[in-house]
This record gives sequence, structure tokens and C-alpha cells, in this order.
Amino acid sequence: MLRFLTAGESHGPQLTAILEGMIAGLPLSEDDLLNDLARRQTGYGRGGRMQIEHDRARITAGVMNGHTTGGPIALVIENRDWRNWREKDIQPFTVPRPGHADLTGAVKYGYRDLRLSLERASARETAARVAVGAVCKRLLAEFGITVGSYVTMIGGVEAELPAHATPEEYRERFEQAERSEVRCPLPSASDAMRARIREAIQAKDTLGGVFEVVALGVPPGLGSHVHYDRKLDGRLMGAVGSIQAIKGVEIGRAFEDAAKPGTEVHDPIRLADGGRLIREGNNAGGTEGGITTGEAVVVRAAMKPISTTLNPLPTVDLATGQPTEAIYERSDYCAVPRAAVVGEAMVAYVLADALLEKLGGDSLAEIRPRFEALRRSHLDDLPMDNQPWRFGFSE
Repeated sequence: MLRFLTAGESHGPQLTAILEGMIAGLPLSEDDLLNDLARRQTGYGRGGRMQIEHDRARITAGVMNGHTTGGPIALVIENRDWRNWREKDIQPFTVPRPGHADLTGAVKYGYRDLRLSLERASARETAARVAVGAVCKRLLAEFGITVGSYVTMIGGVEAELPAHATPEEYRERFEQAERSEVRCPLPSASDAMRARIREAIQAKDTLGGVFEVVALGVPPGLGSHVHYDRKLDGRLMGAVGSIQAIKGVEIGRAFEDAAKPGTEVHDPIRLADGGRLIREGNNAGGTEGGITTGEAVVVRAAMKPISTTLNPLPTVDLATGQPTEAIYERSDYCAVPRAAVVGEAMVAYVLADALLEKLGGDSLAEIRPRFEALRRSHLDDLPMDNQPWRFGFSE
């Protein structure tokens, strides 16, 4: 149902995003996008670029009179730093930086200057993703679905948070994260993370970490087990894994659970009051068989340290063939707090797509009653024939 594309370079005049497939009738304004765009620019360890840009997305298509039309939504974010590059002679960039797309981009596209790689590969592109994600969050909010995030580890400093939480506890984590410069909901760990980043800055180094995105209020039945590309957990991992510098994604605590026996991992199902079927715990992270369970959807991502370091790493000058050191380009020291907001955007996009896929329809008025009629994990919604039968395939 949904698809988005982004265009633009890090130091070009603007970023452009087009979101196709959004239903008609959704209330939407540019102010709905402001908060997440601002959140993407915060966080201790950010670089100088964030002091230049003050992102605001202009809606140039797909919204009229304050409501979506059903047509493609076009979003434009101006790059203020473009003014500093507009009349500038671009010096040759022939020294690939380890960890970046400089060398791989040149191998793939045959670039004769490496800046062509870094301009498009830059995480500046994520501003457009966050704007798209904010539109998707606006849709999800109409159905009581909330997406939030927080940081659980930076540079080896880990916040000891319980693996499972109630919706109220997750919302408290979201609120606490907004009060932290590193977006960590645990104050003691937040202070330690900030100190660790400070150490890295003084050492002219960079740090990575782990963030967690949680979606609350997601109904059961989104996604499917019938094809690999319809499994919701696969779609979530692919979307979050596409964020710059993300090298690992898991649903729930998958890597930790991989070391445990099955009886300690799988969530028991029991019958609650009123015929509701509930799970005791959420080790599955909100999906089973590629389909949502109705529990919180929990996506965790590991971000590698930013590749641009003030202490240069060895490389080769492609113009001379001689060994040399990487050239420093202005960058963050730690982008994990900002990446968490981008993770929210990608999770919101996937969930909005899955929701529209499930409901069908072309307008908010059309799909609202369909949402209310969704099958739930309830005995009354799951009548069983309880009779023997045969597959019936012919030989």
C-alpha cells in the first residue's frame, strides 16, 4: 500500500520525499512533522551540522485544506548548509574513509570523485525519512497506536532495563528518554553514557550503541506467514537495518534468547476474563510467524561507531595509489540518540503500511469501521469446527 522515496544530497539545496499510497481524509499539517524533525537533531555527541540546520518540512503536494487527498504526498526540507557550498570549488576527494560508502560507491558506480558517494550516502538523508515517518505516525495515532524509542547502550555503558514492561511502563520510558541528552530513560545510565561520549570526544574517537523502538496498541493480525516478504518481523528488520550505520536488528531480545532453552523463551498463552487470550510475557517482541500478536512490538538495533574519526585510519589515495590516512569530514561523535528517532520513523512506516494492507480502503472514513471490526485474540472471534477433515490433495 505505502511506498516512499527520498532524493537529495547532503550539501545539495534540499531533500525531497514522496510518500505514495496514503489514504484520503487524514488530518495533516506541517506542524505535525516539526516535533520529530527537531528530535532528530538533538542528542549529546552531535556534530556541528546540527547547529546549522533547523529542519522544517514543507508539504508541496498530497494535502489540501488540511487533509490528505489520497495522492502522493511531497515533502521538501531545505539544507541551510547549501549556502556555504553553493559558490565553493569542490576539491578532489580521492581518499576513501574506512567504514563509509566512499570506496564501495566508487566500485559500484565508477565515480571519479568519492564525494559523489558520500553526498548521497550521508545520514543527512534521514531527515526526509523522519518527515515521512511523522506522516505515518499521524495515521497510526488515529487508531490508538503509539511509536516511541529510547537508548539502552552507548559505548559499552548499558542501561539495565527489564526486558518486559507494561504499556504504562513503556510510556514512562519514552517520557524519561525525552528528558535525557542521550535519550536514555535511566538517569544513572544516562549520566554514565554522557561521560563515555565525553571521553570519546577527548580521545578524538566515536561511539556506537543500541536503541529500542516500541510500538504500543498494535492490533493482532498485521503481516502474514504465507510469504517471506509479507512477514512483518522481516519487514521491520529490513526497514530499520536500512538506516545508515545500523549493522544489527532484532525483534525483542532475540540474541539473548538464542542462548536459552525454548521453555524459557516462548510466551505461554492463557485465557483471561471475558474470553481474552493473553500471553504471559513478550519474548516474541510482538510478532509470531511474521504476524503481530497484539503485544507491544519491540525492535532493537545496533549502530556501529560513526566512521569519520578525528584520529585518521589508514587508507589508500586512489589517485596516486599510495598509502595515506583518511581525511576528516565534519561528523558526529555519537549519533545513537538521533538514530533512535529515525528508527521510530521506519517502524511507523512499516506498521502504517501493514495496517493499510490489512484494512484496505482509500479514505479514513472507509477504513475506520474496518479497524473496529478486526478479529482479536478472543474466543468469540475464533470459532473452531472441532471436526476431523482431510487435506484433499489429489495424487
